[in-house]
This record gives sequence, C-alpha cells and structure tokens, in this order.
Amino acid sequence: MTDIADLSAVALSQAIAAKQISPVEATEAALARIEARSDLNAFVTVAVSEARAEAKAAEAELMAGKLRGPLHGIPYSVKDLINTAGVRTTNGSKAYETFVPTTDAVSVARVRAAGGVMIGKTTTPEFGHKPEATSPVSGRTLHPTHPDRTPGASSSGSAVAVRAGMGPLSIGSDGGGSIRIPAACCGIVGLKPTLGMVPHLQLPDLFGANSYVGPMACDVADTALFFEAMAGFDPADPFGQGDLPVPKPFTGFKGLTVAWLPRAGAQVDPEVAAATEYAVQKMAAEGAEVEEIDLDFRAVEGAFMTVLRAGIAARVGPQVPVFGNQLDTTLLTRIVEGTALSAIDLSQAAYTRTAIFRAIQTVLARADIIVSPVLTAPAIPISLDTAGEVTVAGNRGTIRGVWYPFTYPLNLTGHPAISMPCGTTADGLPIGLQILTRWYQDRYLLRVAAGIEALLRH
Repeated sequence: MTDIADLSAVALSQAIAAKQISPVEATEAALARIEARSDLNAFVTVAVSEARAEAKAAEAELMAGKLRGPLHGIPYSVKDLINTAGVRTTNGSKAYETFVPTTDAVSVARVRAAGGVMIGKTTTPEFGHKPEATSPVSGRTLHPTHPDRTPGASSSGSAVAVRAGMGPLSIGSDGGGSIRIPAACCGIVGLKPTLGMVPHLQLPDLFGANSYVGPMACDVADTALFFEAMAGFDPADPFGQGDLPVPKPFTGFKGLTVAWLPRAGAQVDPEVAAATEYAVQKMAAEGAEVEEIDLDFRAVEGAFMTVLRAGIAARVGPQVPVFGNQLDTTLLTRIVEGTALSAIDLSQAAYTRTAIFRAIQTVLARADIIVSPVLTAPAIPISLDTAGEVTVAGNRGTIRGVWYPFTYPLNLTGHPAISMPCGTTADGLPIGLQILTRWYQDRYLLRVAAGIEALLRH
C-alpha cells in the first residue's frame, strides 16, 4: 500500500472526504516523515502540538458532517518568512529567532479556513536574500535526492518537504525566483502568481512589490487545488482592485501560440536545453504554433539588484546595530550596497522594470504563453560559492545572471509564472520548465501546465 505521506493532496482530499483516511492519520503520517527525514533539515519549527490539535478538530468536524472544502484535514507547511499566528516566524534570522506573530498572513488564514492542518515552518536563507539553502537559525538544508547539490532557494525547505513527502503542500514566497528555483531543483511544481492575486500584506511597500506568495506541490493538480484556497483579492492590497478578466479557455494545443525563449541572454546546459526544447516540440506536434523569441532577461539584473539591495537596506539595516555580528555576512554586504544607492538609482531601476514589462507584453500580444527553462543548469553543487563570480553552463558572472536569468525579471513585471518538472539529467537531477502568461490569467496558466504535464507523461 502507498504510504499516506506519499499521497497527493487531491488523492488525500478524496480519501478524507470518503472517510477512508482521517485528518489525524494524514497529519501523523506527515509528522512521522518529517522525523524520518530530519537529515534533510527542511523545517525550522515543527508545530507538533498545534498540528495534532488542528487535525483532531478537523476530524471532529468531519465526523459531524462538516467538510470545509477540498483542503479539509490536509497537512501543509509554510515558509518561515510568512507569518503564522502562535508559531514562530524567524525569517531565518537571529534577529527574529523568538518572534511569534499574533496574526496569520492572508494566505495562511485562508488555508486554515479551508481546513488545512499547518504542520510547521520550512527553512529559508536569512530574509530570503541569497540563493543558498543556509541560514544562521537553521543551518543547511539538503537536496532530497542529491545531497551534494543545492535544493535551491529561498523556499528551500518548502520544496524539500513536498518532494520528500513531509506534507503534500507548502506555501512558499518568490522574490527573484524563490518558489520556481527550488521547485526546479527538487522536481516539483511551484507557482508565482500574478502580483496581488494572492495578497502578501507583510510587505512594507505594496506599490513597489516584487515578492509573491504562492503554492508548491508535487504536481499541477495539487498546485491548482492549493492556489484556489489562497487566491482572491484583499482590500488592503492595491493590485487587482478592479474586475478580473474572464479566464481564457484552454481546450488543447491546437492553435495555442507559444513564444519559445531558449536562452534569455545566457547559454543553457545541453541536457536542460534538450529537455525543455523537447517539451516545446511535443506541443508543436499537437498543433501548437511555436515562435522562437529572444529577450535579454540577463540585462535586467542590475535593476533587479538595485531594488533588492535598497529594500534590504531599508528593512534590515536598522537591525545591524543590535544584531550585526549575528547576521549573515552576505546580508550585511547587501545592506552596505543598498545604503550606497541614490534616489536616481531607484528611479532608473523603475524605468528598466517598466521597459521589460512592455517587452513581455509585446510578446504576449501575439502569443498565449512564453515558455523557457527555469534555470540554465540543474541544481548546482553546494560547494559552489555564490557570493562572487561563478561559472555555470559555460557562463561566467554573478549567480543570478548565469544560473537563473529566466526568473527574476518576472518579479519586476508581475506576470504569473509556473515551474514544472520536465525530465531529468543522466545523473537523475530534475529539470524545470517555466511557463508564463498575461496578468490575472493564473487559472489559464495552470490549465495549460496540466496539459503539458499530461503530454510529457506520454
């Protein structure tokens, strides 16, 4: 029999609704798997007592005939940058090591209301600032199948937890690829929604937001299920206050227009290039109209780093006088760099942000989706020092420019983007395919991704 911990959220939802598996059994299976795979170090905090109490309450409701929805009794985890009432949210930082929020983030509150059972907080680098799965609070998180490789960041623990069966769902956040990168490294699905589609009200600047909260799961169906529980606008979020466009229908690949972005300004590992191009060829064989495009996403790095550095300096800089000697050295470097920026630098970054948005919109005026690799290469060795210049897939430069130029521009533009598995290398390392589309067409994006997922299975 399949271990309960290895069931998908959809299968688990059906079994719970039919009273074949209880919420308590589902939660205990997830907690047991967390303990059994503690070597991976995917969790900062395991909320054992809270999870058991929530599971018992969900079971009592179920036996009384009350089913909150398809997430009723399903265990899920939350990245440790996202507030959870009554359970500490450390941000991966000694400055917040004992911080316990009194309220849930909007995403967490909605999943709780839908009946989900929160089992714990997953690891993240300090304030999600770097692409390495380490922090002063939790240490290093390991890849679930290749311990010498990175699981990706900054939703590191979330991706590892989902892949290893420590709950089928996890809420991640994405400030430059932080959902999509670990999803690609670990071989799961991760969605960065349209800006504002899942409110992220913890951000101090909602108008210049470039960080997103979104679902992570093993397959597209689970991701869509989780997304529906979190999605929906909040009056406190400035984006999406008007009427939503009607979701586009997806009835198959015949007539689907695909803009294929194979490089984005950087060379791509041959195995990654072959796997992602194969997916596009499969779409074309089913009737999709494919156009190869060239967008120099790598050229956006300077603007992205200006926004990142300035935000970190403003938000975390005040902690330096008290916690400076306990903060990650690369975080301190970012604060110094951010402090040196000017108002003109920020304005110029905003101009670049607008320019890349317009460039993508121009492509999406004639294409339904843009398809690319998620990364130029599969999960990189953990021995690689990402603080300085590195070489990945034959490219020399910063880690962002040479490894994930496909992801961070979309944090500036607001477009929804999904990372989904697209085969493996000869060494068994997962390869990720990225798909993006127009604003507020997240549900359409998920339907297309489900179609591609089915196509790649055959």
